[in-house]
Amino acid sequence: MAKNRSELVAEVAAKAETSQTAVNGVLDALFSVFESSVAAGEKITIPGWLSIERTDRAARTGRNPQTGETIQIAAGHSVKLSAGSKLKAAVSTKK
Repeated sequence: MAKNRSELVAEVAAKAETSQTAVNGVLDALFSVFESSVAAGEKITIPGWLSIERTDRAARTGRNPQTGETIQIAAGHSVKLSAGSKLKAAVSTKK
C-alpha cells in the first residue's frame, strides 16, 4: 500500500490537530528547502530518520540497447536517501 500526498497531509493534520492547508504549506516549504540545499551540494540529516545528499556520477561508456552502438554517457548528479535508525527499527517490527 502506498500513501499519496493528500492522504499524508490529511493524516498529519489529524495527528497535529491543525488544518490540511497549514500542513500542505509546511510540506511545500520543507520540499523547497530540500531542493535548494541538495542542489547546492549540502547534506540534510534528520537524526534517526533520514539523510539526503547529492552524489556525483562519473562519465561512462554505455551501449544503445536497440542498435548495440557504444555511446558516451555524460557525468551527472543523483540524490541519495538513507534511512536512519528509527526508520529502520519501524520497518523491522512486525504489526
